[in-house]
Amino acid sequence: MIDAGPSFEPHRRYLFGIAYRMLGSVAEAEDVIQDAFLRWNAADRSAVQEPRAFLARVVSRLAIDRMKSARAQREHYVGTWLPEPLIDSAPPHDPVTLSEDLSIALLMTLERLSPLERAAFLLHDVFDMDYAAIAEILDRSESAVRQLATRGRDHVHDERPRFTATDEATTRLACAFQAAIQAGDVPALARMLADEAVLYADGGGKRNAALNPIYGRDKILRLFAGLAAKRLLVMPRAMIATTINGRPGFVVHTDDGIETLTLEISGEQIVAIYDVRNPDKLRHLAP
Repeated sequence: MIDAGPSFEPHRRYLFGIAYRMLGSVAEAEDVIQDAFLRWNAADRSAVQEPRAFLARVVSRLAIDRMKSARAQREHYVGTWLPEPLIDSAPPHDPVTLSEDLSIALLMTLERLSPLERAAFLLHDVFDMDYAAIAEILDRSESAVRQLATRGRDHVHDERPRFTATDEATTRLACAFQAAIQAGDVPALARMLADEAVLYADGGGKRNAALNPIYGRDKILRLFAGLAAKRLLVMPRAMIATTINGRPGFVVHTDDGIETLTLEISGEQIVAIYDVRNPDKLRHLAP
């Protein structure tokens, strides 16, 4: 039997992109890719005219099955659910590199869609799949698929940020944020947060974290100041700047363990901070 690996590997990153966007989980996306490879290995590959389209259909169906069970599990999730952070190591001009469609804000918005709405929107608007192919994957009519994609698109459009940030502003704010966190400088942090900034923390019941989002700059600052006053603000031993889900972020090592911080920047201010502390979601970042 001819090794299936060489014909599968060129499509791996593309397929992972589909699975991760649908599931919001690195581990589950990798499991889906492994299952897809096994099916590709068992298939009559000589009869497949378009391997990427064939594999995309396989991955989509596998991901949809997992989405349905994941949706039920997340109803019992402890605290705020955030997607597993994805570190971007792709070349900047990679056609499937991380971008707006992988931001944590968008993935959280997609969580509020039904599995079918999420799949239809992603496959059409992000991966440019035609409605006929999506209808086959979802086992729905083309008109039904169009309606699903439209509902998803409308919901996503309502959640898009109003102002984008320049590269200069992004770099400057990320550097200032890192310096403020490492120094425990609450006044410096105040100068870069928008009035309506939100802090999301995901501990999953495994590590201490705010159970609900913290809305507003003043409440975020009071949280930091209160933790510092009680000597509960854990200072990082190492804070490594990187790109997480297409946004400026940091992999933070403390005495309590590893976590990631990701910034959402709009205009000249930080409008959201995403803090993933649940160790189950950080296994792929362990040394």
